[in-house]
Amino acid sequence: MFGLDSSDWSAVWLTLKLAALVTFILLLLGIPLAWWLSRGQSWFKGIVGAVVALPLVLPPTVLGFYLLMAMGPSGFLGHFTQHWGLGLLPFTFPGLVLASVCYSLPFVVQPLQTSFSAISQRSLETAATLRASPLDTFFSVVLPMARPGILSAAILGFTHTVGEFGVILMIGGNIPGQTRVLSVQIYDYVEAMEYSKAHHLSAAMLLFSFCLLWLIYGLNRQKTA
Repeated sequence: MFGLDSSDWSAVWLTLKLAALVTFILLLLGIPLAWWLSRGQSWFKGIVGAVVALPLVLPPTVLGFYLLMAMGPSGFLGHFTQHWGLGLLPFTFPGLVLASVCYSLPFVVQPLQTSFSAISQRSLETAATLRASPLDTFFSVVLPMARPGILSAAILGFTHTVGEFGVILMIGGNIPGQTRVLSVQIYDYVEAMEYSKAHHLSAAMLLFSFCLLWLIYGLNRQKTA
């Protein structure tokens, strides 16, 4: 079907599973973090913002290397996971999830931060005059007003995770059914000079990414209309 064999579909399923889980975790972490970065007054907000944005400028192999060291038997994450009987994370699906969360975090936090910064202070003050608690204000005012930004952030996080390669290869390797995602599958086909199979997968990813980015464009037009 569509020129894909069983190993291709296995890579597709694993990629979608990884992207969905990573996007869910990124929204859980990114929404409060972006809100704090957009409204917080702490002196170390700039440091946190710079750390979050590091994956935008670091080569994926550099980030992957340090994550691999941290997750390894001598790393602090490796010590932690072994102490709690979780084993080591490199070359496992949970390791891919953690690496993808680190690598895609700025692609979720920055659109959220922009969306939260656009919310007027008057809207928050109005909610406060109606005796809404900060938590009530956040859920009843902030999140509904930031909905287009949240959707854009979710789509960007999902799409970026689908297209990851360098970090994935460093942390997960190339284990069929466990860590071999679509980008790695395409790489394998190119190495084997099976360009027709690589083309089928690449064209599918290209079309998928285009449709999602078109959706983001539509959401941004609605937001500015």
